[in-house]
Amino acid sequence: MEVRFAMHPSQFKTLTTEQIRKEFLIENLFEYGKINMVYTHVDRVIVGGAVPTVEVLVLEDGKEIGAQYFLERREIGIINIGGKGYVVADGQKFELDKKDGLYVGMSTKKLEFGSDDPSNPAKFYFVSTPAHKQYPTEKIDIKQTEALHLGSLSESNERTIYKYIHPDGVKSCQLVMGMTILEPNNVWNTMPCHLHDRRMEVYFYFDMPEDAFVLHLMGEPQETRHIVVRNEQAVISPSWSIHSGVGTKNYTFIWAMAGENQSYSDVNPVPMKELK
Repeated sequence: MEVRFAMHPSQFKTLTTEQIRKEFLIENLFEYGKINMVYTHVDRVIVGGAVPTVEVLVLEDGKEIGAQYFLERREIGIINIGGKGYVVADGQKFELDKKDGLYVGMSTKKLEFGSDDPSNPAKFYFVSTPAHKQYPTEKIDIKQTEALHLGSLSESNERTIYKYIHPDGVKSCQLVMGMTILEPNNVWNTMPCHLHDRRMEVYFYFDMPEDAFVLHLMGEPQETRHIVVRNEQAVISPSWSIHSGVGTKNYTFIWAMAGENQSYSDVNPVPMKELK
């Protein structure tokens, strides 16, 4: 498990491109037959990827979290972005097609990842946050998830938002998680942009061809920087940073938040004329 530390915004604006990428970009989440994780001290969120092939992969605890097992004091949201697979939580098996999700509550002692077809393995993207209360483990079928259609072709941001884990749906202790799918010929996300001082956020971009990328914008509104983000890469966004992006073509991204509350609307909009 790789560990990343938190950073003050005054330090952020002094960083080089390579330093920004090293601190905030997560590049290598998915390796066949492995579980890779990044632990960020920003709200103590863990971001990970699991690609089981022939063998089932077991999510292990580590010294970084100081627990007897991974979910002893944590909860986790999982979304499959690959072939058909399954997750076994304390013996209960959940089948996940592409873009299906799963919430697993605190105190689940054993979590296993498997693929139906090793030649077309599942790719499980997951985000874990600290928890103080146990909520039921529950599968999230994207076909049964409420779809919110927003944006317009004229603004290049026509998209559909799927809320997976949130107070009015699958409940959690603090994790909020969902997916946004941009329509063809639409490239912008989260613009006009916003801040949420009480929550951090992680964006994970996928469903992009190899030669495409997203220019992800971050930093304080008057001190913005960008990161070139390619397929199946994630960006850590502290609470003081905007989080927005524009792609070379349409894409899909998974967003996950953690912090003081779970209110989706608790944001501070940034007027377009104030961005620099």
